[in-house]
Amino acid sequence: MAGLTAAALAAVGFLAYQASANVPETLAAPSPKTTSTAPPAGHAAEHKDKKHPLTVPADSGTGARVVYALDDRRVWLVNSKGKMIRSFAVMPSSVNPRPGSYKVRSRTGVIKGSDGVPIEHVVLFAVADGGVPVGFSAAQDGSMESPDRKLKTGGVRMKRADGNAMWAFATVGAKVVVVP
Repeated sequence: MAGLTAAALAAVGFLAYQASANVPETLAAPSPKTTSTAPPAGHAAEHKDKKHPLTVPADSGTGARVVYALDDRRVWLVNSKGKMIRSFAVMPSSVNPRPGSYKVRSRTGVIKGSDGVPIEHVVLFAVADGGVPVGFSAAQDGSMESPDRKLKTGGVRMKRADGNAMWAFATVGAKVVVVP
């Protein structure tokens, strides 16, 4: 019985830790070790504020959508009520789509990527300059390496768990918004 109680307490503690680690900064209690992120005087032009990963870019529209921020190398999955349901880092391809609104054109479960890497959960949504198809995918080996800039590839790579979430969320016709 004591072993069961200890296991239950460990599970509750782990879940509490996870919940506290995912609280947006605006809702979290200030930490005594918090330091200012303001740039030094005279350096404002060099400083670029990074958005909080749980904050969907304001210029990404409304409704259910996948938001891909090129500069932040991040994706948000947003439900029909405008609530972010998942956010994750991605590795951009060597060719990027222009900012704008797109729709998922096709999906492929498993295939070899244009860089030769076996990939899964391919969600194509755009064609970039030069006719390069652009889409989200996850490498089957879990890698997210920087693409070879000599190759003209359009695969935006993500971790496999994020690829699973993308696959479940972004069906054919789903809205994809690309922001700078």
